[in-house]
Amino acid sequence: MYKRLNNGILYLFYFLFILTLFFALTSPNLILGDNRITGAGTTYFTTIVLLIIGTMGVCLIVFTTFRKWLKKIFIDKGLLTSIVSLVLVVLWQLLFVFLVHPAIGFDVSAIHQALVDQSNTTIRSYFSQNYNNLPLLLVQHQLALVFKTTSWLFFDLITLFLVDLAAIFNIFTIWIIDRKKILIAIYLQVFWLAVFPMIIVPYTDTWVLPLVAGYLLGYCMLFHSKRSVLFKMTGAILFGVALVAAYFLKPSAIIGGIAILLIELLQLFGIGKDTRNSRNENLLLVLLMFLSLGGSYYYVSRTIKGQQYIKVDQSREIPAIHFISMGVSGNGGYNPKDALEMAKIQTKQGRIDYSKEVLWERLQKKGFGGYLWFLVQKQQSNTADGTFAWVKEGNFIAGETKPLSDGVARQLEQFIYLYGTRLGDFRFIAQIWWCCLLLLIAWGWQERSRFVQMLRLAIIGSFVYLLIFEGGRSRYLIQFLPYFLTLAAMVGSTTWKNWKLTYQWLSGKLTN
Repeated sequence: MYKRLNNGILYLFYFLFILTLFFALTSPNLILGDNRITGAGTTYFTTIVLLIIGTMGVCLIVFTTFRKWLKKIFIDKGLLTSIVSLVLVVLWQLLFVFLVHPAIGFDVSAIHQALVDQSNTTIRSYFSQNYNNLPLLLVQHQLALVFKTTSWLFFDLITLFLVDLAAIFNIFTIWIIDRKKILIAIYLQVFWLAVFPMIIVPYTDTWVLPLVAGYLLGYCMLFHSKRSVLFKMTGAILFGVALVAAYFLKPSAIIGGIAILLIELLQLFGIGKDTRNSRNENLLLVLLMFLSLGGSYYYVSRTIKGQQYIKVDQSREIPAIHFISMGVSGNGGYNPKDALEMAKIQTKQGRIDYSKEVLWERLQKKGFGGYLWFLVQKQQSNTADGTFAWVKEGNFIAGETKPLSDGVARQLEQFIYLYGTRLGDFRFIAQIWWCCLLLLIAWGWQERSRFVQMLRLAIIGSFVYLLIFEGGRSRYLIQFLPYFLTLAAMVGSTTWKNWKLTYQWLSGKLTN
């Protein structure tokens, strides 16, 4: 039975994942030169980058000395090189944030405005309807009180810290599971952080990352470590606190926690081999984990309900069915008409009834076959874009969307502003990174350890969630990045072996 369940997870994972990989590889972000689809073409910058990569690739194949030199730098002395690379990328992030920290629009602007004017009726109405964003506001309010500032630069620096903390947690997770894979884990974090401008967007997508990475780390400390009981107890507490905090900050971020629960339930009831030492010890640790979960939930829930910072009417909260209904409209993304109706309808039941009615109408209109095709197209919208929908949100950067700064700041703005001359270059490079990450995961199918299967199950859950609820853009994938990055590190060595075998096979075919 365990083998069947393992195979089921693998088959479902690859069915959805191959769709994502195909859509990523055929993304308009990869068009060179003028781009009529995105409206932002590549420039000489991308050409130079490709020439450098191509030259290095040729040298790697042709020159043995160059190959040995790279091996010495990045593998034999890889730990030093990877750590230096990580430090350099953090310095790059700091430079970027200090030079580029614009005001951000969409939901982020409402949260930031509430930090300085919580009495505004429009802001109160926003948090009454979007009650799920209240925890983030309360956290940012406390930080503003402690540091006595509400500047965008300050919260961008906090975002940078939280994103990098998630990267550190990802590295420690791999260190616990398999130290031999620590190099690829660090390199993966470096490449991700180098092309991730979302550090200037202080929103739940990025702020939840260390919590997701944190409960994965706590889970590994608890169930995949051979260290002391005290170490495992720390993992149990970390898992419980991080999972609950992730739930309140961004409820969908606990999908990995659900995957962990399902995998461990199979283990608990004897489906598969039990590799742990003492069942009694495990029961004690699990009890501590649930106490951590319960205690954290009680404390956070009570804190949110008892907050006096901003007056909200929770009865105005938008019901979950609204986001399911919205997820069937258009390309499965935000629908302003639906949002307006949620603001107009006064009763909670009225909003639920309206959403159910609209959902049923949309499903009937599509039909069974039409709905399946819609899901395929929505998977493309949800997962193909390696920029994670950068500047594709309505009013993404508030105010002026043209680079207006001078010097280095202006050059950086050219890559990330909507009307920057090098936006297409950023999209191309970010898409290349995303495709490489997906290919790294896709080629490691032989890896089927319990931890790897848990990560695959978490990614399946992430895909399915975005197919059912509001999606339509890849920004919602950000919260799930620790699953992708950790899985890529786990299967990376297997993928490399498969690539080498494929290359040798193709070389033999071409020679013959």
